[in-house]
Amino acid sequence: MFDATTRSGGTATASPRATATEHGVAGPTGVPAPPPSSGAPAPAAFAGPTGLAARCVRALLSPWSRLSLLLVLLAAAGTSVLLFQPQRLLTHGWPPQLGGAAAAVAFAVAYGLCTVAFLPRPLLNLAAGALFGSQVGLATALAGTVLGAGVAFGLGRVLGQDALRPLLRGRLLKAADGQLSRHGFRSMLAARLFPGVPFWAANYCAAVSRMGWPAFLLATALGSVPNTAAYAVAGARAAAPTSPAFLIAMACIAVPALAGAVVAWRKRHHLRAR
Repeated sequence: MFDATTRSGGTATASPRATATEHGVAGPTGVPAPPPSSGAPAPAAFAGPTGLAARCVRALLSPWSRLSLLLVLLAAAGTSVLLFQPQRLLTHGWPPQLGGAAAAVAFAVAYGLCTVAFLPRPLLNLAAGALFGSQVGLATALAGTVLGAGVAFGLGRVLGQDALRPLLRGRLLKAADGQLSRHGFRSMLAARLFPGVPFWAANYCAAVSRMGWPAFLLATALGSVPNTAAYAVAGARAAAPTSPAFLIAMACIAVPALAGAVVAWRKRHHLRAR
């Protein structure tokens, strides 16, 4: 409102409160507010809840929060294996309601999930051969191997890579990371062929490196064939331990394992000498 003008015809002046309100200096609650038609953004005081929610989201998606989630998932998977004991399939057999292709697909999925939960692959390969025979057992075990490796690689890449890469400071860790990042296919192929490298360790080391998906999956599929075939044949011929097929399969398992142990022992002395 305007103040009352003088009777002598003086010019009317606006009150300080009205002038401040008109120029957006003070609103009804004393908080600065823009004029209705100015199109200016809302004051920062009204963005408090949104800022808090953004901070919470950033905290939940931080590298260490995701790494913690990965550790919780792996611990839960390992606990499930201990409780349900899927290795009982070797003695009790596959559920009778499943048969044919459905049984092979279900076993491949279960195989992959069990490898993520750290169940040893040799045991699963023996079960594949015992349940499905040499050929189908090999195909089923290879499918489960690639599936399990892909799941572990994806979990490690999404949940663990950002937190673990800054920790690669040692000389050996940096050398291993560089080898996997620059020569991904041949490095992973050697890791799959070498019997002394744990399956889960190779998966998560590759996930932390900069290795690509195609090289990882292809090297896993090709490098797992010899060892998986030997175990599948041994499982299929376990009822006849004196048969030539069983003896050859056991030799194919024992000879690479012995060679791997010798190479590891020599490398150990070589590293000590350095």
